[in-house]
Amino acid sequence: MRPDTKIRALEALEILDSRGRPTLEVRITLEGGVSATAGVPSGASTGVNEAVERRDNDPARYGGKGVLMAAEAVRGEIAGALRGWDAADQQGLDRALVELDGSPNKSRLGANALLGVSMAATRAAARATGRPLYAHLGGEAATLLPMPCLNVLNGGQHADSSLDVQEFMLVPVGASSLAEAMRVAAETYAAIREILHERGLATAVGDEGGFAPNLPDNEAALALIVEATERVGYRPGFDVAIALDPAASSFAAADGYDLSRSRTGVLNRAQLLELYGRWVERWPIVSIEDGFGEEDWAGFVAQTAAQGERIQVVGDDLLVTNPRFITKAIGERACTAALIKLNQIGTVSETVEAITLCRQAGWATMVSHRSGETTDTFIADFAVAMGSGQIKAGAPCRGERLAKYNRLLAIEAELGARARFENPFARYRRT
Repeated sequence: MRPDTKIRALEALEILDSRGRPTLEVRITLEGGVSATAGVPSGASTGVNEAVERRDNDPARYGGKGVLMAAEAVRGEIAGALRGWDAADQQGLDRALVELDGSPNKSRLGANALLGVSMAATRAAARATGRPLYAHLGGEAATLLPMPCLNVLNGGQHADSSLDVQEFMLVPVGASSLAEAMRVAAETYAAIREILHERGLATAVGDEGGFAPNLPDNEAALALIVEATERVGYRPGFDVAIALDPAASSFAAADGYDLSRSRTGVLNRAQLLELYGRWVERWPIVSIEDGFGEEDWAGFVAQTAAQGERIQVVGDDLLVTNPRFITKAIGERACTAALIKLNQIGTVSETVEAITLCRQAGWATMVSHRSGETTDTFIADFAVAMGSGQIKAGAPCRGERLAKYNRLLAIEAELGARARFENPFARYRRT
């Protein structure tokens, strides 16, 4: 154990996230004098099996969403248990956090408290060794910049609109560098705004920076992205592709899937799969995330069997970054990729374990933000450290989203000639 990486103090502060709701910021100070902070994200569209945030449930403060109790858990019980612990021992520290909490879903101390400590310890250990966070976690091999998947049109739980699908993402698959990918994305995003303005439609943005116009239906959103792509001189499917996050749990019903927002009606599993198939045939779609509800394992298995060679089938609410569910999904061939969210599982080490399982199975991974974010850029470094090759952090808009993308641009510049950038969707690319 290095004496200068031993934990001297832990502090926690209730701050506000990008939706104006309370979240947690944790500060850790090491014996060597190094300190680091971490801001904890929070989701709106959450899976039932996610690790549980600790909220105060005091209706007199923030509608019950305060996190003073989680902050006190960090300053009190967690600080008492971890004082003197080596912050560089990430696995041991995270294991101690999980054991200290003792609950099956991290609800006793709170997944927000545990994750804040875990992330802050990782960052402090990196600073103590004088290495960037991505290099501290990933070593010399951490040189792959992730392909950005940018949420540019919102529906579902992220918007009050006529779109059932929660996220329509553009993916700059033709770019040869992250810097070029962000330029292509920003130009296409600006063209979307321009088209909406010309049509007298709303150009205000939602939680993740995407537009939420009142379009006729889901396919109108797909057509809009294609039109914007062509307006700025790019080729749909070749230069710019589309990724979807239907977040189907949000429109799952007792008798199937209720797509009433777009006046599509109620579809059963087979009909919804057929609908996705038609979209994939017609539009340059390379990835569909949570196309079925979080309890509909059969739907995911059917989609992987039917469409897994043409698109990436991503599990989010189905898997919740949990090694147990990922192992089950690998065995049942329910997906070809996993969305990775640190706060779904609650510690850095468990997140790394989830990614390792995916990699061993030949799956792709996409590191993700949450709808409630801070300007913390941990996931940018984390995506590079893990060599995930994919990230979604929202539109090229709003400071808390751009902080992640700008951090990636800085990492690419820092790596220089060692930086790598690849298209993880090359096998699905349209000609």
